[in-house]
Amino acid sequence: MAYFGNSVFKGVDLHPRNNNFLHHTGDISVDQLIVRRGQPFKLTLNVTQPFDPKLHQLHITAKTGQIPTEKQGTLSLFGVPDVVTRSRSAVAVWKVDLHKDSSLQTLVLNLTPPAVTPVGEWVLTVKLGGEEMLLGKLVVLYNPWCPVDWVYLKDEKEINEYVMNEQGVIYRGSNNYIFPLDWDFGQFEDNMVDICLRMLDLNLKHGKDPADDVSARCNPIYVSRVVSAMVNSAGDCGVLAGNWSPPYVGGQNPTHWSGSYPILRQWYDLGSHPVKFGQCWVFAGVMCSVMRLLGIPCRVVTNFQSAHDTNSNLTIDEYHSDYGVAKKTSPDSIWNFHVWTEAWMRRPDLANNGTFDGWQVLDPTPQEKSNKVYCCGPTPVKAILKGETNQKYDTPFVFSEVNANCVNWLVKADNSEVKISTNTNRVGQNISTKSVGSRKRVDITDCYKHREGSEKERAVFQYAKTKDYSKADDDEELGRFEVMEEDEEDGEDDQTGDNVEVVETKEGAQSEEEDDDESEEEDGEEAGNGTTGNPDAVAPPVIMHFEEVTPPRNGKDVRLKLVLQSESSSVRSLSVNISVQAMRYNGVPTMNIQTSVKDKILLPRRDLVIPIRVPFLAYNKAMLDCNSLKVSALVTDKERPNNTYLAEDNVVLIDPPISLTVLKYAKVDRTTRAEVTFLNPTRNETLTNCTLTLSGSGLIRNEVVLKMADLKPNNRIRVTFSFVSYKSGKRTLVADIDCSTFRDIKASCIVNVQP
Repeated sequence: MAYFGNSVFKGVDLHPRNNNFLHHTGDISVDQLIVRRGQPFKLTLNVTQPFDPKLHQLHITAKTGQIPTEKQGTLSLFGVPDVVTRSRSAVAVWKVDLHKDSSLQTLVLNLTPPAVTPVGEWVLTVKLGGEEMLLGKLVVLYNPWCPVDWVYLKDEKEINEYVMNEQGVIYRGSNNYIFPLDWDFGQFEDNMVDICLRMLDLNLKHGKDPADDVSARCNPIYVSRVVSAMVNSAGDCGVLAGNWSPPYVGGQNPTHWSGSYPILRQWYDLGSHPVKFGQCWVFAGVMCSVMRLLGIPCRVVTNFQSAHDTNSNLTIDEYHSDYGVAKKTSPDSIWNFHVWTEAWMRRPDLANNGTFDGWQVLDPTPQEKSNKVYCCGPTPVKAILKGETNQKYDTPFVFSEVNANCVNWLVKADNSEVKISTNTNRVGQNISTKSVGSRKRVDITDCYKHREGSEKERAVFQYAKTKDYSKADDDEELGRFEVMEEDEEDGEDDQTGDNVEVVETKEGAQSEEEDDDESEEEDGEEAGNGTTGNPDAVAPPVIMHFEEVTPPRNGKDVRLKLVLQSESSSVRSLSVNISVQAMRYNGVPTMNIQTSVKDKILLPRRDLVIPIRVPFLAYNKAMLDCNSLKVSALVTDKERPNNTYLAEDNVVLIDPPISLTVLKYAKVDRTTRAEVTFLNPTRNETLTNCTLTLSGSGLIRNEVVLKMADLKPNNRIRVTFSFVSYKSGKRTLVADIDCSTFRDIKASCIVNVQP
């Protein structure tokens, strides 16, 4: 409690510990007052003279920003009794009540910032008997517990997951092999409030018109768009610089990161200079941390086989040369996976009946500009499902990411192009997020689109193509939207090398040329017959798919087989061109690893099996900075050369396992010991430049990096270390091993820290 000499005011107590507990902000701070809008908080004001509301007037002022005004909701005048003269245009007016426990000289006040209050730092002053005094500063956040807040979420379990949970899981890999990555959001770590508010203050719109920008922070639609832009550094002084290929000079390989807080703290400590480097899952993880701190429910979502459609025609063109390797580059691409965030909020700017309320896609990865800024969203997931691509914001781009058709072209020696096939169900597979209250993966593909290939799905796709979305995002408002105020297991191993979910999908079990009656192109040409050229030469198609002989483990030879089938009654003489490329996860090839050309005979109604072996020594250097092996088979019917068939498989390698074990129970401010063990799985590669990085919010305040000795083939290393926990509850400890042969292999375990 503060005291004030010879003054009518004797002292004030903001009760930060109790207020923060009631406002679910105690995990952020117990010393700084942090409240949620639409919910009252208590302060105690002691005065030197008896106060009688019938005889005296207590005037309180709340203000935020450099140019506060009542009209913009950044200045509020109120008091006890509430006979304050206010502007007729005043919005977002605060309320105050004199609590029944008050006495003549001890005033217990309940203050309520309305549910449309702009979030940020506020200053409270009080005036009594001609004397004015600073009550204090506080931070106001969004309130998902408040029914009239636009971010209201009814289910308490979902609030605990999407606002309060500091640990999460981000999914990577491919649509066939889905790998969970433990991510430490750390939204309640030290200085996170200051970090997030600085992000808001440094956005470009604040620089152009700070008064309107601060006023507009009442609106989660606006703020989420600002955060989407500020997480990346493209065009502003945002948090993360993107880099999708080595070298990563002056920064970290994006695979290094295991959580958001080290990135955000580094940006804050270095004077808001971009941190190097990030890729999509890092951008999304950082954005989720900021949104949860601000009080907006948020989750991280992964879209496997994600399209990047640069010209908004809902078509991705891929080119293949005669030997099956992508030769001609295309501005469009299909990523093995792409990660974005979803935030929960109402969208009264689109419809008054709640049609587009709920989850909204927000993508901070700088791919395309939106209104001249590298940001994306909020895009209503319901609009994507319905094909309403003319709705704000960036709906055509996101719709294409999960729905675009893929057209494969054969580039011949004379540079002519012949269509091989059209695939309508390759894009948008196994859209995934972490479940509420557990580490299980939830497939939410049905929220984005109807069953692949169904009549409804095709109808929505065609409907989306008819929408005029050329001006959908024009005339974005900088200031406030019109707001209507309403009445008010401790230490168990996680064998990361085996922690992979194998998913059987149609795409993974069949070649591109699927004979589906519902899959027809706009011009009426049948898609998926796998043939080109003279229709008189059409024969029953060759159906191909790849199978894995053994799980594809990094450090071991990769063994696959190509299986070919045909319903033809005659013998087929085939030329089979098989190639293997190292691919980055965003669809960019980096190196041809091996190519083979074989002539084969396919007998009637019998499988032809061709074994494929990719030696570790052939791929290990190429895969240091790549995500997958792209195995392609381009098959030509030698008797009908215009009949060409294509099959592809993206093989994501499984990292060698790490064992991470906590050796004794953990307690706040007590030393806890843990152990990491790792086996070099190679036969003839000595691992050099080995480092072990340890992290985990609540467990280790700053990342710990340990240098390790070189590790010979088939040798095991064991590292014992200790840490002192500083927060109680379930925490995630993460270990990351990086070396000359393997990049950032991770393991994690749950640590249940006792108070």
